[in-house]
Amino acid sequence: MAKFWCSLCMITIFQLSQLAISGREQVPTPPLPVLPLPTFSQLKWQQREIIMFLHFGVNTFTDSEWGTGKENPSIFKPVGLNANQWVAAAAEAGISLMILTAKHHDGFCLWPSKYTDHSVISSPWKNGRGDVVQEFVGAIKAHGGIDAGLYLSPWDLHDRRYGHDLQYNEFYLAQLQELLNKYGSVKEIWFDGAKGKNAKNMSYYFTDWFAMVRELQSSINIFSDAGPDVRWVGNEQGFAGNTSWSTINSTLLSIGNASIIDYLNTGDPKGTNWLPAECDVSIRKGWFWHKSESPKKLSELLEIYYNSVGRNCVMLLNVPPNSTGLISETDAHRLKEFGSAIDTIFSNNLAENCFIEASSQRGGKDGGFGPENVLDSDHLWTYWTPRDDGDRKEHWIEIRVPNGGLKFNVVRIQEAIGLGQRIVSHEIHVDGKKLVEGTTVGYKRLHRLEQVHGQVVRIIIKESKGQPLISSIGLHSDPYWNPNGQLVF
Repeated sequence: MAKFWCSLCMITIFQLSQLAISGREQVPTPPLPVLPLPTFSQLKWQQREIIMFLHFGVNTFTDSEWGTGKENPSIFKPVGLNANQWVAAAAEAGISLMILTAKHHDGFCLWPSKYTDHSVISSPWKNGRGDVVQEFVGAIKAHGGIDAGLYLSPWDLHDRRYGHDLQYNEFYLAQLQELLNKYGSVKEIWFDGAKGKNAKNMSYYFTDWFAMVRELQSSINIFSDAGPDVRWVGNEQGFAGNTSWSTINSTLLSIGNASIIDYLNTGDPKGTNWLPAECDVSIRKGWFWHKSESPKKLSELLEIYYNSVGRNCVMLLNVPPNSTGLISETDAHRLKEFGSAIDTIFSNNLAENCFIEASSQRGGKDGGFGPENVLDSDHLWTYWTPRDDGDRKEHWIEIRVPNGGLKFNVVRIQEAIGLGQRIVSHEIHVDGKKLVEGTTVGYKRLHRLEQVHGQVVRIIIKESKGQPLISSIGLHSDPYWNPNGQLVF
């Protein structure tokens, strides 16, 4: 009898606990990710938005873009070199990563490599005891808030081992080890596939190189045409495709293959690898400093920004030091002006004091995935997502402006890419009139419009891979863009 009573008590307690659980309000869970996903390092890279390249070397002193490999190191005399000035110029523009050309195609090394004498050790600068790479990383470390990156050209026009696969790859790998062992943390390492005409059959052992990079610095991002972390956008004008996927099939890529340019530019909605694009462009016509050249107009830089960062990519802006060893005043001024212009445009979100509604939301009104999330400060991990309505493809989110409407000419949309890139196509309607037909969004999509005065802005997700996750929406006023859609200056 006692045994039966105890069993009955246990059954009763279990039943009561189940009733308590079933009566408790369940917190809705996030939707499953849509693979592939970015790594932590790739997410941090994407958030940088603008990074900086510094082309510097013997070409700076020969007024040329392409060296020969026969330059005498004695020409390298940057008598006023000040890497702190480089870093200060970057910081004023809000840039958080700088990539230095430690060695360009001419083979001249900006550090005293023990594997060649074609370097600063053979130059009169600091009596052969100088080290540009050390001064560069030292200035970055002293400033704080900025990270270092390096470019080590695979093509070497000087070294006699170039053209002999085994010997040259051993030499290259040794220099790579020097840089990644000696100069501290490097956040991006930059590779390309350029080759000399006299050595078309030269093989670069990229697999070995990348494995060594990973072993020495696990948190680094590796850039090349084919990644594995960041891909080339396919041109040097800084423009991404109007459709721009961070996903791509890396098995279809190869470094230095001109036939894949269009594929690199747009990515692949069915891609199995997360491999976002970097848009490289120079602030001047050339990549190295030339006295005869001037920096691009502010309007040109903004156009590039809208077509790189505004198309789900990162903008890599080259700002070359001059023959004194400084970033020229005109370039530093334009760089600061560029950073200030971006702050002016995007620091104020006109949508912040508006009402926001959506077609539906996951988990109901208090589920944590409501449309209000697109107006908070977290652009990655809080988001609006609609209810899963089975076969329904279209969803919308709407900004309603109180008190007579708003004037704006830029619409910003961002996806929560930590759970994958999803949006295939979208539209923007203002007061019932369709103004934009767009495709991908990704980390950030910027639509620059003619001046709009409207009360209701509706973003319609026409097609998405899984439920769309919109992390941020902004309405902005760009004073550098006039109502007729023409650049002011």
